[in-house]
Amino acid sequence: MRFGIVGTNWITEQFLQAGRTVEGFRAEAAYSRSAERAEAYAERNGIPLRFDDLDTMTASGTIDAVYVASPNAAHAEQAIRCMERGLHVLCEKPLASNEAEASAMVEAARRNGVLLMEALKTTFLPNFEAIRDNIGRIGTVRRVQASYNQYSSRYDAYRAGNVLNAFDPTLSNGALMDLGVYCLYPVIRLFGPPRAVKANGVLLSSGVDGEGSLILEYDGMEAVVTYSKITFSDAPCEIQGEDGNLVFDKMSQPTRVERRTRDGAVEDLTRPQSEHTMRYEIEAFMETARRGETQSNVNDFATSLATMRVMDEARRQMGLVYPADRTAR
Repeated sequence: MRFGIVGTNWITEQFLQAGRTVEGFRAEAAYSRSAERAEAYAERNGIPLRFDDLDTMTASGTIDAVYVASPNAAHAEQAIRCMERGLHVLCEKPLASNEAEASAMVEAARRNGVLLMEALKTTFLPNFEAIRDNIGRIGTVRRVQASYNQYSSRYDAYRAGNVLNAFDPTLSNGALMDLGVYCLYPVIRLFGPPRAVKANGVLLSSGVDGEGSLILEYDGMEAVVTYSKITFSDAPCEIQGEDGNLVFDKMSQPTRVERRTRDGAVEDLTRPQSEHTMRYEIEAFMETARRGETQSNVNDFATSLATMRVMDEARRQMGLVYPADRTAR
């Protein structure tokens, strides 16, 4: 499968490294609004074609799919343009700025008969599968504790008075969109949409959230989600059942999974996992496209839309509004 890369940031570098471990993957083209950046990026990464016009790339006939890793606010518009050209789209998380944009993207995939998949890698990882496969062994689940608290190097610049992209509301950025989604998406994938959401967050002067917490209410259980770009934590994550707990180190990419029981017994459930953790979502995306399907059976439309809906509600409660919200109405 021939990929066009939209975005010239660090995540696309990781994507390329992972893609090159997948049979049949080819990075054929790179796009940036700056011709100089596109040229430099393509040269550095051995990509033969480079473009500074998205429509020219999508109409070139040289690619089969596009990996969209531009700022969040550009996801919907760029992905829809690609799908209207008959191209499959693997779009970085979060899928869009809000549910309205995400719904428009889903409709474009169905209308054009192409695959759209959110690039939320966690749900494809072997160690996430270990978590999923062993939930039935801890009794009735009563609580999930999911956290992703990682101090951002860009916050140093923010504190010095320089607002970089990570804290820019015009790009639909902030802690919930960047890190909180890593907690919400897997929880919703495992347990479905919550019946209610309670949210709180710390808003920065730039107009985005620096950190926050959510309680997702389910029948008989709750999920407690915490995330931050202005503090850090090494606390593990847990799924707590009446007969035992599943404990794992990282929500975004668990590398160690254990089942613990009340009597102190510990069972190691960790599975072998590639250091190139994006390779699993790339493999799944390519296989799904080859089957001619418009959505993944893992990162499906329902999960993406439900996650977006929860984030919309959380932002409403926090008073966090993006410019994209106004244009989507």
